[in-house]
Amino acid sequence: MKNFISVSLALCICLCLLIGTESRALAYVDPGTGLLALQSAASMGAAALYFMRRRIMALFGSKKDVAVAVPAAPKSETRKAA
Repeated sequence: MKNFISVSLALCICLCLLIGTESRALAYVDPGTGLLALQSAASMGAAALYFMRRRIMALFGSKKDVAVAVPAAPKSETRKAA
């Protein structure tokens, strides 16, 4: 517990120093940068939905199990292994 407190205090001091010594950025940011970030986030969300589509469909799908009925072959028509 003592180690956790000292580590968290050190991180807090480093964060305060980073914020306190921030210098002005004299740079130009393109207006399309925000749209690019939005497009990246949307594409990651669409990819996550695509890969999890079966779980999502199972979540919102019907609760009853749909079983495919396969007719069984009569015993007289079954083949014997050679």
